[in-house]
Amino acid sequence: MQNFVFHNPTRIVLGRHTIPKLRKLIPSGSRVMLAYGHGSIKQNGVYDQITQALNGFETIEFSGIDPNPKYEQLLPGLELIQKHRIQFILAAGGGSVIDAVKWLAAAALYEGDPWDILTGQYSVKEALPIGTVLTLPGTGSEANGNAVISRIEPLAKRSFYSPAVFPRFSILDPETTFSLPKHQIANGVADAFTHVVEQYLTYPVGGHLQDRLAEAVFHTLIEQGVQAVESTDYEIRANFMWACTLALNTLLSMGVPGDWASHQIGHELTALHGLDHARTLAIVLPSLLREQKDSKREKLLQFGDRIWGIRSGSESERIEQTIQAVEKFFRSLGIGVRFSEYDLDARTTPQEVANRLRSQGSTAIGEHNDITPDKVQRILEAAA
Repeated sequence: MQNFVFHNPTRIVLGRHTIPKLRKLIPSGSRVMLAYGHGSIKQNGVYDQITQALNGFETIEFSGIDPNPKYEQLLPGLELIQKHRIQFILAAGGGSVIDAVKWLAAAALYEGDPWDILTGQYSVKEALPIGTVLTLPGTGSEANGNAVISRIEPLAKRSFYSPAVFPRFSILDPETTFSLPKHQIANGVADAFTHVVEQYLTYPVGGHLQDRLAEAVFHTLIEQGVQAVESTDYEIRANFMWACTLALNTLLSMGVPGDWASHQIGHELTALHGLDHARTLAIVLPSLLREQKDSKREKLLQFGDRIWGIRSGSESERIEQTIQAVEKFFRSLGIGVRFSEYDLDARTTPQEVANRLRSQGSTAIGEHNDITPDKVQRILEAAA
């Protein structure tokens, strides 16, 4: 097992009727910005619960945050923070709203060009404190220091990480998911599943406990996640919600290598075509596993055995059966795994994505830094 330091400062508050706890979780007397998307929280009762809990706080609102939040769209929010001298930001929504708030919290204390945060020219060392009320599980952003932000001009999708933007707390009430459309639940399951893959399907380093923890999350997402798409049973949604958080709260990555190439490639597909992040992962992952099957051989065989019960046939046959099991799982969620299933142009996109990665300097990605733009092009061509 590799050396590591584990510290996750986010307080998780999971359960029914937990939103009123906001009053005690936010420091008394704080000037608070409430940030959310396009109003679904007003339709499902979450907004009313939050505003009641914030009664007595000086509060302003910043709404209209899009899925895949846009840099240009967030700049007015930054102006509001500075104008009203905001001291705490509360995100109510899914990963897009939480990511937006993380960037706002960091940019609010940075005197330079805020785009520097996303190009790596500035490493975030401080940020305004933030909290979240999670309503759309999947990204894991409610319990980590990662954020992804898009830009319209120039067209880009960039990420950053900083311990400074870990939420101080995250409230997870499974009942807030009851009004979500099925496709959003499916996206959450697929996103969380791929998060675990990125930390598990690499190469052995003796991280046996990490493997077993990851496998527990896999099994929960496969069993409870698929059921969550069709059911609003409280226990099913609670297990789904908690599994999504554990999939990317940094615990599974301790002492083991990570891949993340599927995410890097998928971000470019979203930037180019606006396709849901989870669905880009479903397109990329199976083809990437086939391209990298030799370097991932041991973990692919373990994955097939422990998760899918694949134990017969030659090694190459078992690896292919395992990858097919992943494809079948995505399709069981109603998520396609080929460009053709989304009516996307598979003739020009592979080269375009490869060129974009090349222009960004992302020429050696994956756990072995051996996935080149040429390999990326092959991976995407194989997903036609």
